[in-house]
Amino acid sequence: MSPKLTAAFALLPEYLGWHVLLSFSALVLGVAISLPLAVAASRSARLRWPLLAGASLIQTIPSLALLALFYPLLLALATLSKATLGHGFSALGFLPSLLALTLYSMLPILRNGAAAILGIDAAIREAADGVGMTSRQRLLQVELPLAAPVIMAGVRTAAVWTIGAATLSTPVGQTSLGNYIFAGLQTENWVFVLFGCAASAVLALAADQLLGLIEAGAARRSLRLVLIGAIGLLIGVAAAVTPLAGLGKTGAYVVGAKNFSEQYILAELMAGRLEKAGAQVSRKEDLGSAVAYRALAAGELDVYVDYSGTLWTNALNRKDNPGRAEVLKQLSAELKKRDGVVVLGSLGFENAYALTMRPDRAKALGVASLADLARAAPRLTLGSDLEFLSRPEWKAIEDAYGLNFKTKRSYQPTFMYRALAGGEADVISAFSSDGRIAADKLVILTDPKAAIPPYDAVVLISPRRAGDKRLLDALRPLIGKIDVAAMQAANYSVDRDQNKASPAEAAKALESRLGR
Repeated sequence: MSPKLTAAFALLPEYLGWHVLLSFSALVLGVAISLPLAVAASRSARLRWPLLAGASLIQTIPSLALLALFYPLLLALATLSKATLGHGFSALGFLPSLLALTLYSMLPILRNGAAAILGIDAAIREAADGVGMTSRQRLLQVELPLAAPVIMAGVRTAAVWTIGAATLSTPVGQTSLGNYIFAGLQTENWVFVLFGCAASAVLALAADQLLGLIEAGAARRSLRLVLIGAIGLLIGVAAAVTPLAGLGKTGAYVVGAKNFSEQYILAELMAGRLEKAGAQVSRKEDLGSAVAYRALAAGELDVYVDYSGTLWTNALNRKDNPGRAEVLKQLSAELKKRDGVVVLGSLGFENAYALTMRPDRAKALGVASLADLARAAPRLTLGSDLEFLSRPEWKAIEDAYGLNFKTKRSYQPTFMYRALAGGEADVISAFSSDGRIAADKLVILTDPKAAIPPYDAVVLISPRRAGDKRLLDALRPLIGKIDVAAMQAANYSVDRDQNKASPAEAAKALESRLGR
């Protein structure tokens, strides 16, 4: 068995357990909400349209967006709860995912339920009324049993949708089979991508077949089939979630990471040092920039690495650039004062945004700086990572140089470099610590107007861990010790085309290079 496949199987109990728990919980909650609404819709034409239209409207929202929208809402509610009641709750991970997936599961259950009840022959209703049944008795003893096969067909559809959509819960901090897919796409670990897709597909098929037994039992009035399907489903859920009992122990440190190779490596580096110190560590990866910082400030992450320019522009909404040292000084003071977040210090390198071109293309166009690029931009295509075009940094560059590209396209960072190499993009928003810049001999365009702020990689500590001696002692030796060459080498070991290292292997190599 290949090392990548071995690594994938090693992660399966945790990823599958969380995926099953999340999907099953969302489906149960979806059924509990949708069935009463289906009954209400079947009883009242006035309610029917708004209920079905509302459920349909939810389906038009991309599932990833729906997941993301719940996080800031829950974070605000958690903050309010803590301020008023003295107790908050976690807005990261399971809860936003559960609520979003519950809403996403409702349409097929609601629509099938209402249609099934409305489709019952009127003569049957009249017969039930004729023998003196109350409305409640008629519903429970006649209508729902007759509608059960159609309702179960809706539940089967909802189950498949929910299991598939649950893979998208990773960016809001929920572990799932999507962890394979997001990490695999970024690092071009196709074994992980295929493994995650296959595991999700097998899980969906298994759930569909077990629910199919319940549907067949309902259609044939066979209690045996219903029990086989239900018991099989419960045994499967119990078997999948059992390994989670040993995870997430109280007192465990939570190390966060965004969604690119460098972040995975640094998260593994910090997690490894904490584990060597005897600590329990869990990881929350593939987080968006805004989600990661808010989660840290709320105490849902204990530590992660961010970049001074990102925090300067996004967290503090600053547009000036007083210089590298001053940005770091003011940033540390303001985050501590405003949010209680501790900037432990810079790791020693910058990972700055840098507009980059292939050398042959830059030479042909006579482009060496962003000022030169402004003249050629109307004929060129800009490729960016998924965040860049919505960030203040891009607005600052655009305004400073009057950049007006023919086309702008967003990519997962790995595919952004592929687009540049293949000619689909002429310019990309690269990262200065990325080893592919040197390996591919790319040209970094100079920034004579200093529109791009500095981007020191800084270790951020959550307010609740600000005085944690074990955490601080484990991570403080990293401050100022990682230069850009070391980080580029580590990044390239994960991102190169052949003989890729895993982020954990790259972190170990980086630790060895640091002499610790």
